[in-house]
Amino acid sequence: MTSDGDRWYDDDAGHVVRPYAMTRGRTTHAAEDRLDLIALVVAESRYEDSPTGTHPDTDRTLSPEHLDIIERCRTRPTSVAELAADLDLPLGVVRVLIGDLLDSRLVHVSRPVPPAELPDESLLREVINGLRAL
Repeated sequence: MTSDGDRWYDDDAGHVVRPYAMTRGRTTHAAEDRLDLIALVVAESRYEDSPTGTHPDTDRTLSPEHLDIIERCRTRPTSVAELAADLDLPLGVVRVLIGDLLDSRLVHVSRPVPPAELPDESLLREVINGLRAL
Protein backbone atom coordinates (compact mmCIF):
# COMPACT_ATOMS: atom_id res chain seq x y z
CA MET A 1 0.00 0.00 0.00
CA THR A 2 1.12 3.52 -0.69
CA SER A 3 1.14 6.29 1.87
CA ASP A 4 -2.14 7.67 0.51
CA GLY A 5 -3.91 4.33 1.02
CA ASP A 6 -4.05 3.24 -2.64
CA ARG A 7 -3.11 -0.33 -3.41
CA TRP A 8 -0.28 -1.12 -5.77
CA TYR A 9 -1.63 -3.50 -8.43
CA ASP A 10 0.28 -5.45 -11.07
CA ASP A 11 -0.94 -3.10 -13.81
CA ASP A 12 0.88 -0.27 -12.05
CA ALA A 13 4.00 -2.36 -11.56
CA GLY A 14 4.38 -3.25 -15.22
CA HIS A 15 6.55 -6.16 -16.34
CA VAL A 16 7.98 -7.26 -13.00
CA VAL A 17 7.78 -11.05 -13.10
CA ARG A 18 5.91 -11.76 -16.30
CA PRO A 19 8.85 -12.08 -18.77
CA TYR A 20 10.43 -14.69 -16.52
CA ALA A 21 7.12 -16.54 -16.35
CA MET A 22 6.63 -16.36 -20.15
CA THR A 23 9.81 -18.34 -20.71
CA ARG A 24 9.15 -20.74 -17.81
CA GLY A 25 12.31 -19.47 -16.16
CA ARG A 26 14.57 -20.03 -19.16
CA THR A 27 17.00 -17.29 -20.10
CA THR A 28 18.59 -18.91 -23.16
CA HIS A 29 17.73 -21.32 -25.95
CA ALA A 30 19.90 -23.72 -27.93
CA ALA A 31 19.19 -21.73 -31.14
CA GLU A 32 20.25 -18.44 -29.56
CA ASP A 33 23.44 -18.27 -31.65
CA ARG A 34 21.24 -18.01 -34.78
CA LEU A 35 18.99 -15.34 -33.26
CA ASP A 36 20.98 -12.14 -33.46
CA LEU A 37 19.21 -8.79 -33.80
CA ILE A 38 19.02 -8.82 -37.61
CA ALA A 39 18.00 -12.47 -38.02
CA LEU A 40 14.74 -12.66 -39.97
CA VAL A 41 11.89 -14.78 -38.63
CA VAL A 42 9.33 -16.18 -41.07
CA ALA A 43 6.21 -18.15 -40.13
CA GLU A 44 5.92 -21.50 -41.85
CA SER A 45 3.05 -21.64 -44.30
CA ARG A 46 2.36 -25.33 -43.68
CA TYR A 47 1.21 -26.27 -40.20
CA GLU A 48 1.28 -30.01 -40.91
CA ASP A 49 5.04 -29.79 -40.37
CA SER A 50 4.54 -29.01 -36.71
CA PRO A 51 5.02 -31.95 -34.33
CA THR A 52 1.44 -31.62 -33.14
CA GLY A 53 0.10 -31.37 -36.70
CA THR A 54 -2.31 -28.65 -35.63
CA HIS A 55 -2.85 -25.05 -36.54
CA PRO A 56 -0.95 -22.78 -34.11
CA ASP A 57 -4.16 -21.02 -33.07
CA THR A 58 -5.57 -24.31 -31.76
CA ASP A 59 -2.32 -25.55 -30.22
CA ARG A 60 -2.82 -25.13 -26.47
CA THR A 61 0.91 -25.45 -25.75
CA LEU A 62 1.56 -22.04 -27.31
CA SER A 63 1.28 -18.87 -25.28
CA PRO A 64 -0.37 -15.70 -26.59
CA GLU A 65 3.14 -14.29 -27.12
CA HIS A 66 4.07 -17.26 -29.32
CA LEU A 67 0.93 -16.64 -31.38
CA ASP A 68 1.75 -12.92 -31.65
CA ILE A 69 5.18 -13.77 -33.06
CA ILE A 70 3.68 -16.16 -35.61
CA GLU A 71 1.06 -13.62 -36.64
CA ARG A 72 3.61 -10.83 -37.14
CA CYS A 73 5.82 -13.09 -39.24
CA ARG A 74 3.09 -14.47 -41.51
CA THR A 75 2.97 -11.59 -43.96
CA ARG A 76 6.65 -10.64 -44.12
CA PRO A 77 9.98 -11.63 -42.62
CA THR A 78 10.52 -9.74 -39.37
CA SER A 79 13.80 -9.23 -37.54
CA VAL A 80 14.27 -10.35 -33.96
CA ALA A 81 14.84 -6.72 -32.94
CA GLU A 82 11.57 -5.62 -34.59
CA LEU A 83 9.65 -8.40 -32.85
CA ALA A 84 11.03 -7.39 -29.45
CA ALA A 85 10.12 -3.76 -30.07
CA ASP A 86 6.66 -4.49 -31.51
CA LEU A 87 5.76 -6.86 -28.68
CA ASP A 88 7.31 -4.60 -26.03
CA LEU A 89 9.23 -7.54 -24.58
CA PRO A 90 12.88 -7.90 -23.59
CA LEU A 91 15.12 -9.26 -26.33
CA GLY A 92 16.11 -12.31 -24.26
CA VAL A 93 12.47 -13.30 -23.81
CA VAL A 94 11.76 -12.96 -27.53
CA ARG A 95 14.80 -15.12 -28.36
CA VAL A 96 13.57 -17.90 -26.07
CA LEU A 97 10.04 -17.72 -27.52
CA ILE A 98 11.36 -17.84 -31.10
CA GLY A 99 13.50 -20.81 -30.10
CA ASP A 100 10.36 -22.61 -28.91
CA LEU A 101 8.71 -21.91 -32.26
CA LEU A 102 11.80 -23.17 -34.10
CA ASP A 103 11.64 -26.41 -32.12
CA SER A 104 7.97 -26.78 -33.10
CA ARG A 105 8.84 -25.98 -36.73
CA LEU A 106 6.29 -23.16 -36.82
CA VAL A 107 8.87 -20.58 -37.92
CA HIS A 108 12.23 -20.59 -39.62
CA VAL A 109 15.08 -18.13 -39.29
CA SER A 110 17.30 -16.75 -42.01
CA ARG A 111 20.22 -14.45 -41.59
CA PRO A 112 20.99 -11.71 -44.08
CA VAL A 113 24.32 -11.94 -45.84
CA PRO A 114 26.83 -9.79 -43.97
CA PRO A 115 28.06 -6.83 -46.05
CA ALA A 116 31.63 -8.13 -45.82
CA GLU A 117 30.57 -11.30 -47.68
CA LEU A 118 28.80 -9.47 -50.50
CA PRO A 119 30.71 -9.14 -53.78
CA ASP A 120 32.43 -5.84 -54.39
CA GLU A 121 30.41 -3.44 -56.55
CA SER A 122 33.36 -2.76 -58.86
CA LEU A 123 33.72 -6.51 -59.51
CA LEU A 124 30.05 -6.75 -60.45
CA ARG A 125 30.41 -3.78 -62.82
CA GLU A 126 33.39 -5.47 -64.50
CA VAL A 127 31.37 -8.67 -64.97
CA ILE A 128 28.45 -6.72 -66.49
CA ASN A 129 30.81 -4.83 -68.80
CA GLY A 130 32.48 -8.11 -69.81
CA LEU A 131 29.09 -9.68 -70.61
CA ARG A 132 28.09 -6.66 -72.68
CA ALA A 133 31.36 -6.92 -74.64
CA LEU A 134 30.45 -10.46 -75.72
